[in-house]
Amino acid sequence: MAGKTEISARLQFWREALKALRKAYLALLDGEVKSYKLKDRELTMLDMPSLMKEIKEAEQKVDELEAIASGGSRRKAVAVVPRDW
Repeated sequence: MAGKTEISARLQFWREALKALRKAYLALLDGEVKSYKLKDRELTMLDMPSLMKEIKEAEQKVDELEAIASGGSRRKAVAVVPRDW
């Protein structure tokens, strides 16, 4: 598992990424621009669904890293397998 410094660096990275994604989404949503350049990508209104998916993934990463940084543990996936006895 990564140390506190690494967790903090990752958390800062994902917060900045989330901020940039939200800014792009709002600019396209408000109609301020026809296209939005995000680093090397150019986004248009047609990219809104994929942009929203990226925002959700970034939010999940931030939530997970914040939980780890505050002393919690990562979310664990649990599956239930129904059996017919």
